[in-house]
Order: sequence, then structure tokens, then C-alpha cells
Amino acid sequence: MKTEKVMEREIETTPIEPLSPMSHMLSSPNFFIVITFGFKTRCNRSAFVDGINNTLINAPRFSSKMEIKYKKKGEPVWIPVKLRVDDHIIVPDLEYSNIQNPDQFIEDYTSNIANIPMDMSKPLWEFHLLNMKTSKAESLAIVKIHHSIGDGMSLMSLLLACSRKISDPDALVSNTTATKKPADSMAWWLFVGFWFMIRVTFTTIVEFSKLMLTVCFLEDTKNPLMGNPSDGFQSWKVVHRIISFEDVKLIKDTMNMKVNDVLLGMTQAGLSRYLSSKYDGSTAEKKKILEKLRVRGAVAINLRPATKIEDLADMMAKGSKCRWGNFIGTVIFPLWVKSEKDPLEYIRRAKATMDRKKISLEAFFFYGIIKFTLKFFGGKAVEAFGKRIFGHTSLAFSNVKGPDEEISFFHHPISYIAGSALVGAQALNIHFISYVDKIVINLAVDTTTIQDPNRLCDDMVEALEIIKSATQGEIFHKTEV
Repeated sequence: MKTEKVMEREIETTPIEPLSPMSHMLSSPNFFIVITFGFKTRCNRSAFVDGINNTLINAPRFSSKMEIKYKKKGEPVWIPVKLRVDDHIIVPDLEYSNIQNPDQFIEDYTSNIANIPMDMSKPLWEFHLLNMKTSKAESLAIVKIHHSIGDGMSLMSLLLACSRKISDPDALVSNTTATKKPADSMAWWLFVGFWFMIRVTFTTIVEFSKLMLTVCFLEDTKNPLMGNPSDGFQSWKVVHRIISFEDVKLIKDTMNMKVNDVLLGMTQAGLSRYLSSKYDGSTAEKKKILEKLRVRGAVAINLRPATKIEDLADMMAKGSKCRWGNFIGTVIFPLWVKSEKDPLEYIRRAKATMDRKKISLEAFFFYGIIKFTLKFFGGKAVEAFGKRIFGHTSLAFSNVKGPDEEISFFHHPISYIAGSALVGAQALNIHFISYVDKIVINLAVDTTTIQDPNRLCDDMVEALEIIKSATQGEIFHKTEV
């Protein structure tokens, strides 16, 4: 058998780095991200070993282990260690010919990984390579990364920095877009700026008050999506569906909104369909039940400006400095879970709510509270704060924009990217990841609360189709007028 290249990273000159506030809140062995890469070719283990040696391990957090109580002060830090790449690449010994349903096997395999706590005694990541053909890919890499290493945007940026364009194998993928400067008069912008500041101040006060009420006592109404954080047990199931990005763009352009608004609206419509099926009674009775529910989501908000892919590539190639990691806030998003005759109302409501959240500073205040609490009250207080937020809401939601063009990851052309973050006390985590012309709906559910995650996933897909049909009707109406 061919001997694989092994590399141990020397760490004498690498400094110890303290954990950021968000990384500390996410320091539990049970908080990690599971990412599935579907490839168009078979996996080459040597290519992954060489690729990781040349890129990922030069990112400090990929070659460090976490130490929560460092020395006498008990400060949480990243401690550089010697790293053997082979120890982090797992190729399961499987009889592929005996697997009758590869798609179901991958779903079960991924879910099994999601239920194993992270080994905190070494750098917090691992790759599982499976040369198994499924309905969507020729082979797969399932990557498990502890959430303290980075948030979704950080990890996507790092992926892009490790990847190359299919059309130009030597070229990095771009993740920045140019913005046009306004051409209006200075007086106009001064007036607009003054009015905007008034709106920001008022909206921030209102939304921050709601956040603090949630921390203190305001809980969601008990519903079939809400877990029981006090029981301390979660059995995770990870499922996903692929939808058309073009369908989402059609709705976005027709309704004059953002992609995130459409995805939130689709989520609200899908959850409404699912919850309606969980209650007994007539349609009118179910409608009354949904009207009384308070269902909210903890929505992750990226707080950093766009990180240049070139800077990340230099960090991994030359060891240069680059701001990277967990720099996210959270907003409490009230979900419109109702029985609506007009399916477009779900996305209109999503846009209106998110527009209000965007002009508030709730996400920055959330991050500031975590930072303040960690500094003056310590890590246990931060963990307690996180449990209150996630334990008083029904679900977590995030949306990560992926590459607009096809890329290869360590010389493996990518077919799709799926991923779920397993954090908090919620029984439902919903994450969207886009790649070229696809968007992947990712659900991570606690099966002790939600026994039929595939049904929920299907309800969300069907909700998108219904919203799309209504949008096409809107286009036809405008054309007639």
C-alpha cells in the first residue's frame, strides 16, 4: 500500500491566541459544523493530504487545540500543537457494493457523525472521504469542524481561498462585488442621514428591549418544533434538499427583495404547512391555533466586512495575518407562522421584518453583551446567556452565499455543498448554502422532538413551488396591465 505524505507542523514560533467572545460561547464539544462536499470525480486521498498541508494547517486555528482553563488565570486560549494531517483524514472501510441505497447511507453516516462529540484533545477538525456514488455526486467529503474555529462566512471564505476556478485552474475565486457611489447632492444625503439615525436609534431601542426580554423570561409558545433544553439530550438527524437558485432569483427580482428575504419567507411558509399538519381539527380550528403561536428564530448575522480571498490565501501560503473566525451577532426573528391564502404574504412579511432588523443594531449589541459578559463575569455566564437565548426560541437560521461559478476543492470539481451547524438548545437548525445554480436546504433536527425531518424538508420545498407559482401569476398580471 502506498504510504501517504505525513506532515507535522512545528509550533515553536506560533503565539498562543485567546478565544474570541463568540468562540467561547461556542466552546462546547457538542457545537460543531458538518459540511458535505459532493464531487464530480472520485476522491483522491493524496490530493487532500497535500492540499491540507499546503493550505488549511497554515491557518492558526486548524493547527491549534482549545484550552478553556489555561494556566492559573484560567483564560480560554488556542494552543498551537504539532499536527499530523493523516490523523484528521478518515477513509471508512466499507463494502460499497453491499450498500443498496447510497443516499440514505450518506444521510445516516452524516447524522452519526453529528451525534459524536468533538475530541477536544487535538485540533478540532476532520475529513471523512467516501468514494461512493450517489444520485447527486460521484464521491463525497464530509468535514466536521468545531464551531469555535469559525462561523459559516469564515469557513466559506476559507473554502474559496483553498479552491480554484474550473475555467481557470490557477485563478482564485472572487467573492467581492463593486458598489456604486450615490450621485445625489450632499444636502439630500445629510437630510437622509439625519432621518436614518433617528430610525436606527428608535428601532434599536425596541429590538434590544425584545432581546433582553427574551434573555430574561420571554419564551416561545410550546409547539411541535420546540425542544426541551432542560433534558440535556439531543439526538441529531441531518437532512438536506437541493432547490433551484434560479427559482429563488425569479421571486427575488419580481418582488424586489433580497435572496435572504425569499429564503426566510419560504421557511415561514414551510413551517406553517408543517405545523398545521401537527394539530387536529378543521382548517378553521388549525388557523386559530397558529394565530396564537409565538414562534421565533435566532438568525445569525455576519458583522464583518467582506474578507478578501487573496488575504486568506496569503495567510495560508505565507503565514500572514488576516481577521478571521467567529464575528457574528444574532437577532431574534419573529416568524410569521399563519394560514395565509396569499403565499406571497410570507415573503412580504419576511422582508418587512428583516428590513427592521437591518436598521437596528441588535446584532452588534448581542455581540457586545457576549464580550462584556465574558470580560466581567467569565465563561460560565456567557454559556448561561447563550442557553437563555437559544432555549427561549424555537429554531436557528442562517444563510451562507457560496461561489457563483464552478470550483474545484483540492483538484476535485464540486457538484454541491451542504452543511449544518449544530449549536444551541433548539431542536431545529435551518441553514441555506448556495453554489452556482443550486441552493441546499439543510436541516439539523433533534429527533426526540421532530421525528419526521424529511417531511419538514419537503414542506419547505413545496412552499417554494407554491410561492414561485404565485410569483409567475404576479408577472402575468403585471404584463396584462
